[in-house]
Formats: sequence, C-alpha cells, structure tokens
Amino acid sequence: MCPGGCAKCLGGTLIPLALFGFLANILLFFPGGKVIDNKDHLSDEVWFFGGILGSGVLMIFPALVFLGLKNNDCCGCCGNESCGKRFAMFTSTIFAVIGFLGAGYSFVISAISINKGPKCLMGNSTWGYPFHEGDYLKDESLYRQCLEPVNVVPWNLTLFSILLVVGGIQMLLCVIQIVNGLLGTLCGDCQCCGCCGGDGPV
Repeated sequence: MCPGGCAKCLGGTLIPLALFGFLANILLFFPGGKVIDNKDHLSDEVWFFGGILGSGVLMIFPALVFLGLKNNDCCGCCGNESCGKRFAMFTSTIFAVIGFLGAGYSFVISAISINKGPKCLMGNSTWGYPFHEGDYLKDESLYRQCLEPVNVVPWNLTLFSILLVVGGIQMLLCVIQIVNGLLGTLCGDCQCCGCCGGDGPV
C-alpha cells in the first residue's frame, strides 16, 4: 500500500476511536449512569479530560490530516506547487507525534484512575478513595466499600478501561503513521510516479 493510502486507512480508523474516547469521558460525568448532585464527588481523573482532550480533540486533527494525504495532488499541496507530496508526508509525522502524545495522556490518566479506583461515599460517611493500589480489581467484594453512587466501581472501571484500550490503539496507529510518513518523505508516494513530467515518485 502506498504511504498516502496507508495514511487514509489510519485516519479513517482514528476518527471512530476518537469519538469512542470522547463519549466514554462524557459518560464518566454520570457515575452509575446518574446525575450527581455535587461535582466534588466525581473522581479527580474525570476532570483531566483524558478522553475529551487526549483521545478526542488532539486525535481529530491528525486523523483529518492523514485522510487528506490520499487526496493531496502529487505536485503540490493546498494549491501551492512548491509544496510537494514529500513535505505533506513529513508534516503528517508531526501531527502523528501530537496524536501520540494526546493518546498517551489519555492512556496514563486512565491507568492511574483504574489503579486508584473511583471516588465514592465510604462507610464513615465521607467521600474519598477506599481502594489501594488496585486491590479491588481482584476482589469484587471490595466494591461494597463504595456506598454511593450506586455501581460507580464497575461504571468507572469499564469506561476508563475503554479509554485505556482506545489510547493504546491510537498510540500504535500514530507510531505506524510516523514510520509511514517518514517512508513517504524519503521515498515519495508510488501514486505520484511520472506526474508533472517526472519519472519517479514525488
């Protein structure tokens, strides 16, 4: 597959992943599927917007750039004939790095939250984090330490796990595009052979 075609495939995959991450982060604001009265009772990591910013916003721009590479003409980009396909491929690697950092941010925030557990109402009638070093992951009976919101433990665990997986996949795809973009920069795009009077890749 040519670098431009590969980039389009990656971009088409990143967009739905970004939407999944965005939606998962939104749902975290409704622990247990319910509206919470006091925003201070939400887990701190929810406010870091890992899925909205990291896997969402910072991933949309690279995805759109990757999609645009397939339609970019061989002899120029953005109507500027002095800007070739190689430069466009090089630019895509920069956006891929940005996407990697965004996905990495979401991945780290999710991992921290899963290990820490959700913030909830504990038996001593205070709100806090009853779990330690992910101990609840192997013992579901510990879920009872969270009295409210109802089902907040499986809710947060499921959504942050989704963000963890989405972030991991996004990082992998961005790494692939970094390699693909560098190859396109060095070798050109096979679809550009012979365009503009040339004999080889552009």
